[in-house]
Amino acid sequence: MDASHSIRAPAISILLISASALAFEVLLMRIFSVIQWHHFAYMVISLALLGYGVSGTFLSIAQKWLLNRYPVAFVGNSLLFGLFILVSFLIAQSISFNPEELFWDWTSYFRLLLIYLCLSLPFFFAANCIALTFLRFGDKISKIYAIDLIGASIGSMLVIALLFTTLPNEAIRYLSLAGVLAGLIAWIEIGNTTHRLLISGVCAALIIAVIPSSWLALKISPYKSLPQVLTISGTRTLEQLSSPLGLISVVESEQVPFRFAPGLSLLATQTPPEQLAIFTDADAMTVITKNQGDRQSLSYLDYLTSALPYHLRRMNNVMILGAGAGSEVLQAKFHNVANIVAVELNPQIIELLTHRYADYSGNLYKSDNIEVRIDEARGLVLKDNNHYDLIQLAMLDSFSAAASGLYALNESYLYTVEALTEILRRLNPQGYLAVTRWVKLPPKDTIKLFATAVDALKLLSITDVEKHLVLIRGWQTSTLLIKITPFTLQEIAAIKQFNEKRAFDAAYYPGIKPDEVNKINIINQPYFYLAATALLSEDSEQFIKNYKFNIRPATDNKPYFFNFFKWETFNELLGLRKQGAMAMVEWGYMLLVITLLQVLVVSILLILSPLKLLKTTQHGIFPGYLKLKVFIYFSAIGLAFLFLEIVFLQKFMLFLHHPIYAATAILTGFLLFSGIGSALSARLLNKLQRKRIVIYAVTGISVVSLLYIAILPGIFNGFMQWSLLPKMIFSMLLIFPVALLMGMPFPVALSELNVTSQPLIPWAWAINGCASVVSAVLAALIAVQYGFTAVISLAVLLYIVAAIFFPNQKVTFAREKT
Repeated sequence: MDASHSIRAPAISILLISASALAFEVLLMRIFSVIQWHHFAYMVISLALLGYGVSGTFLSIAQKWLLNRYPVAFVGNSLLFGLFILVSFLIAQSISFNPEELFWDWTSYFRLLLIYLCLSLPFFFAANCIALTFLRFGDKISKIYAIDLIGASIGSMLVIALLFTTLPNEAIRYLSLAGVLAGLIAWIEIGNTTHRLLISGVCAALIIAVIPSSWLALKISPYKSLPQVLTISGTRTLEQLSSPLGLISVVESEQVPFRFAPGLSLLATQTPPEQLAIFTDADAMTVITKNQGDRQSLSYLDYLTSALPYHLRRMNNVMILGAGAGSEVLQAKFHNVANIVAVELNPQIIELLTHRYADYSGNLYKSDNIEVRIDEARGLVLKDNNHYDLIQLAMLDSFSAAASGLYALNESYLYTVEALTEILRRLNPQGYLAVTRWVKLPPKDTIKLFATAVDALKLLSITDVEKHLVLIRGWQTSTLLIKITPFTLQEIAAIKQFNEKRAFDAAYYPGIKPDEVNKINIINQPYFYLAATALLSEDSEQFIKNYKFNIRPATDNKPYFFNFFKWETFNELLGLRKQGAMAMVEWGYMLLVITLLQVLVVSILLILSPLKLLKTTQHGIFPGYLKLKVFIYFSAIGLAFLFLEIVFLQKFMLFLHHPIYAATAILTGFLLFSGIGSALSARLLNKLQRKRIVIYAVTGISVVSLLYIAILPGIFNGFMQWSLLPKMIFSMLLIFPVALLMGMPFPVALSELNVTSQPLIPWAWAINGCASVVSAVLAALIAVQYGFTAVISLAVLLYIVAAIFFPNQKVTFAREKT
């Protein structure tokens, strides 16, 4: 009798393992956003898939030995999966790594690789469980794959709920316990195993439960703002709040009180009053200013570059996008604005200002003339029918992170050409859009913002663009004003007077002369003026091409405003590294490139290593062209699946406002509907040839994906006014057709191999996993360089290649010796 009938497939365990593994993946994205930076999310996805790739290679070598011990192997791997969620996290935390050290400390590469491999271990054990079950129950591959994907979709939803109730580091403990629980359930489901495993599982659970919370404390990069602030004597964290939107830390400094007023004029006579700092993910500092009703104590707010629009005309209706703890809102109130709309995405920050620190802030967000809206800025602008005298984009990123390029891969849909166009449409005819940025040398983001504003005005069919822009700078900040009608002579006179009284420099206004720039805060050359005039000239395209950094305006197709990387400039900076030029390198981008190189090397080794072992085995002889088909097919679908998943995740950030919400909806949708597609493919096997199923699926994937390139922007705009939960559900329904079809090519090809060449299944699993490892990072790099449309188009091409190389070659089996 076939051994596979003596036990039943551990469906519940697989469901729980898959849920825990995906939840751990999403949680690591959240944790890396806190301890390092947002771009580590791509590394997390990649390292999860690395574990799956290594598993395939391991099983291609040891499958016979493990299959003969399937009950013990499955339960053991389940328990190790749960245990190593915690163990690998603790080990990774103990490895010191800072991305900014990569170019002067070669050991940083080794430490990054060590973290990468360490955190892939839980996924390795999880993949072993699933792949072994594929092999043991070959006739049920589609159903097992469906359970795997549905479990993963459940995990991506549950981790969001977990992040609302517990800190990210404590959530590690719960997921580790869930993994061990999966092993204990497997011990019951499968049977035919030893009591030692049961005892080991119970002991592991007890150890995980009693580990001190101090061991799990997040070790945050010293390059982030919060650790730097906490080195000041007398500084302490008052409280921390967790949610999927970020880890909020409220910090007090008793001995050296916070005096946060970026770019405060050197002529200001009033320093800021006492403040509390609020950090999101240990960075992006904003402050709660103590307000006891003394107007004079707030007069410093009139000595910031962002105060400029209040001196040009009377403001009655003002909207602050990204209000945070209220610095810009307080500035508007100081200038006696009649109606202020404060827009903030994170409800926990609003809760702090309206409850625990309401008295401290002078009940700022409870003021009669202030309307607080908990919403995403871009979405609110689209659904708001009001018009404003001033819309202000708050500056919430830290200077150090912005200067070092660590935001390079942050998608920002608020700084695209389309976003500025939509905001400008919400202005009154004489209204202003004001954007304040850090002053950095050489100039990057201020110049890129100016170029974006030029394109936005042109998109509104404004021809005399040079009359609609004003740029001033202080010693630390710059403020750009954009207007849909030309600036008047009276406004220009007011701008000159404002600058003179506060020692700010004019970088551009209509009719400015070269001798009027770079007079107070003197720099080597009038870079800002020269760039502004060049961008308004007929040679603007040539200027953008020749500029040392990437200042091409960001668009919704390439929403990477903070990516200033250029390879040509990087080579120059390398040659000047001894002169300190490496500080100008875009570290976020380079880290992704380095990660890609590492995973390429590891993935090639993992794919090629079992080739000799599979050349001729006791199971059969595999022709070279069959292995070539297997290699091409599973590489192509591995790359293509993640290309589409990653790019849809990035595109839906515009619709769902935050990476973690987009990850939850898109990952859940892709995995759930792919699981349904896998189950559906099992039924189709009785009616259609396997290759025909793949051809139909690939045709559908191609048509829907290319169609979405054209229609998604319009859909997003049409439904942007919906609240978050309906939009998340709608997003999942939008990806239903393509995700359903994407769930078919993998299990259908595995079922083909199960009939014709079963020993190649682990290798196919490894190839698919390793291709997925590469694709997670590669998709991000292609999106940054060429945009989302290029990634989608390439994914469609890869699916077509896969259909052509479907591995349906039969193998001649040799007789086994008896």
